[in-house]
Amino acid sequence: MTKPVRYKRHRFPPEIIAHAVWLHFRFPLSLRLVEEMLLERGIVVSYESVRRWAMKFGPSYARRLKRKTPSPRDIWHLDEVVITIAGQQHWLWRAVDQDGYVLDEIVQTRRDTKAAKRLLKRLLKKQGRPPKRLITDKPGSYAAARRQIMPAVEHSSHKGLNNWAETSHLPLRKRERAMQGFRTPGGLQRFVSVFSAVRNLFVPPRSRRSALATHLHRLNAMAAWKSAASIAA
Repeated sequence: MTKPVRYKRHRFPPEIIAHAVWLHFRFPLSLRLVEEMLLERGIVVSYESVRRWAMKFGPSYARRLKRKTPSPRDIWHLDEVVITIAGQQHWLWRAVDQDGYVLDEIVQTRRDTKAAKRLLKRLLKKQGRPPKRLITDKPGSYAAARRQIMPAVEHSSHKGLNNWAETSHLPLRKRERAMQGFRTPGGLQRFVSVFSAVRNLFVPPRSRRSALATHLHRLNAMAAWKSAASIAA
């Protein structure tokens, strides 16, 4: 059983810390804007404190969030996006399923077969089973990696088929602009691991888009977030 999150030696109550971390990862807000939103509620806390809370508690919350159960019917959409860090290009490789749920992300300096193989190996280890089908865009690195890692899995490569993966980059691009970029590859990796876990929790699956279903989904998501943060619902 996962142990509760510990807040010892922190001046602010857990509810405030969890709310600040939620604001930081859930919305495209700068740390200073989170500071301002808290001030509007009468909570005087510096943006540096919000940053430290996000770094310390964000990963703990994300680990405690329930993950989607893998299915043999899953379809993995794979794509990569370039992100410039300190003047150097890095590639964020991402896998999402047919519902837009982010399965995994990995920051790498390469955009080749070796990098694609690393992503597929991580996915297999994390998911515990191969997908029904892979969908990618045209780079041959995906096909080469698939032949070596999961040769029995069907693979479709066509630019128009991979919109789910390409669309999944947009929320991170908004956050990148709000944060004025990322400073280190490790910082980007740590951020996306929490950012995507929070997004997976709060964004309804594409199959449930009615107003009532969306409302219920968000209520359940908030309850799950409070449980992960070890605070009262």
